[in-house]
Amino acid sequence: MPELPEVETTRAGIEPHILGSPITDVIIRNRNLRWPITSGLAKKLQGHDISSVKRRGKYLLLAIDTGTVIIHLGMSGSLRMVEASTPADKHDHVDIIFTNGQCLRFHDPRRFGCVLWTKDDPLQHKLLASLGPEPLTENFSAQRLFDLSRNKKVAVKNYIMDSKVVVGVGNIYASEALFRAGIHPKRAAGKVSKPRYKQLTRDIVEVLSEAISQGGTTLKDFVGGDGKPGYFQQTLAVYGREGEACVKCGAAVKCIVLGQRSTYFCSQCQK
Repeated sequence: MPELPEVETTRAGIEPHILGSPITDVIIRNRNLRWPITSGLAKKLQGHDISSVKRRGKYLLLAIDTGTVIIHLGMSGSLRMVEASTPADKHDHVDIIFTNGQCLRFHDPRRFGCVLWTKDDPLQHKLLASLGPEPLTENFSAQRLFDLSRNKKVAVKNYIMDSKVVVGVGNIYASEALFRAGIHPKRAAGKVSKPRYKQLTRDIVEVLSEAISQGGTTLKDFVGGDGKPGYFQQTLAVYGREGEACVKCGAAVKCIVLGQRSTYFCSQCQK
């Protein structure tokens, strides 16, 4: 699943191509995504310029003067820039075409993504209103993680993946940050001390920042806005490395399932 770094990589990749560009047409080939694509979207967008390209959590926000398109990449979706004349593939569901002949194409084989419209403040949309702070801003802090975790029995990995606590710490990056912090993923969130949350906060920021700088994680279905895969997978310490030697101590990396997600860790380095 594309996580925050993948979505931010996509945002940065498409922004130079579409910011300030007038929209000439919108082609919708399949409205049946996770939620049906907003009816009449083409008419709402035609003739308008893209005024901003922002991200909130894993949602991309493409604004025009009358409202905002809210896009989520779902499990395997991608946005990429192509020539408008490029033939569409089976799972290319939406094209936003600009006057310069460029096309922003939404591709989603599993159709778990969404393309929605709001004329109101997108941050107050029901999908975004309850999201926690962005992890790469000053609103994200060890104090917040510590305070919200008190008396919680949920595993710390599941806790930091809760989008109401902090957005964008998905499965891959949660495993990597917990490894760096030396915290076992099954440890109860309420049993993690404040000093350890301080370290974990730093590691979450570092692992996400590094992933963004390297273009996101190379997943089978993910490509950035430029059509190129990310490369962070080259530096993953535990994720996807079950049975391999821990990069710190040499013990075998283990894998368990937490919250229906594969969770990788070193039992020697993480307590």
